[in-house]
Amino acid sequence: MMGEQDSDITHVSPESFQDLWETVPAPPIATLPSIPNCDGLPDPWISGQNMDILLMDSQVLADGFDEKFFELPPESPVKDFVTPPASTVPVTTDHPGAYGFQLRFQKSGTAKSVTSTYSELLNKLYCQPAKTSPVEVLLSKEPPAGAVLRATAVYKKTEHVAEVVRRCPHHQNEDAAEQRSHLIRMEGSQRALYFEDPHTKRHSVTVPYEPPQLGSEITTILLSFMCNSSCMGGMNRRPILTILTLETLEGMVLGRRCFEVRVCACPGRDRKTEEENSAKKQADKGAKKRKSAPAPDSTSARKPKMSSSTEEEDKDVFVLQVRGRKRYEMLKDINDGLELLDKDGKTKAKAVKREAPHPSSGKRLMQRGERSDSD
Repeated sequence: MMGEQDSDITHVSPESFQDLWETVPAPPIATLPSIPNCDGLPDPWISGQNMDILLMDSQVLADGFDEKFFELPPESPVKDFVTPPASTVPVTTDHPGAYGFQLRFQKSGTAKSVTSTYSELLNKLYCQPAKTSPVEVLLSKEPPAGAVLRATAVYKKTEHVAEVVRRCPHHQNEDAAEQRSHLIRMEGSQRALYFEDPHTKRHSVTVPYEPPQLGSEITTILLSFMCNSSCMGGMNRRPILTILTLETLEGMVLGRRCFEVRVCACPGRDRKTEEENSAKKQADKGAKKRKSAPAPDSTSARKPKMSSSTEEEDKDVFVLQVRGRKRYEMLKDINDGLELLDKDGKTKAKAVKREAPHPSSGKRLMQRGERSDSD
């Protein structure tokens, strides 16, 4: 009989388990025998003040069976890092912050064989596509635990700053990586995380900040730009800026640095060309400023006095600096000639003063010893 009852219970369907539970009578707690403890005293849960709690639990069991009793609560996803919402117009000004956040680039010159080079004059990084560019991070003191470095690419001009910097479709289709649409990648670290802001759709990549190794004061990260600046459908020759920020694990910005980037086939040549063009523009601006400067006041300038018989003689002496012996001799001859002319003019003026004036009627005055016509 017991075997048959067991077999019947095992074949009960899940739908009828609740009906079966309700048919089982729950014995009253008061009728349970008191079991003494090891020390021979009665159990306080049966004979003491906790009897009311047991009676309440027995009432709950007698009311009905809860079908969700054995269900586990849903597991909440745990995230190690949550990216904060990015602003629509990102800030591109440098801010070292309380930790003295600075960036340094290795000096590689303008040779044609270099894969990346940095121009201090233009604050611009020139690099080949998909080639690592080392960037040195320098801090004045240790940041909080869990600090990260975030790299974000934005367009430089105001008419394009709201657009998201993406790779061109051609390079995206050739790449099988999960983050194939991201322009910037951080190489050499398995803990690099790639984000897409849910509001602005802007891309960024983070890597945990690592303190400098023994005997060094810098931490080096490796940036890689995965598309040419001239790619159609991507940057399309529009200049971009890279914003590198030092952030806490919660996303609070501790420092910010920004620099321009040009991804090209020959970084050394392009850097040399743009630096020369920039120097020419600066020289042209200086020349325009000199031309547009107001002329000196003519009233304040000293006017040379014209020599004449009625005016006083000009006694001012001027010193002229002449470069070269030949020019000096030529200007000296000119000056000597002018001096002779002045002397001749003075002599003639004195002779004119000595001569007697002629009458206005046309009659000539008689000189001493002359006879008139009537005589």
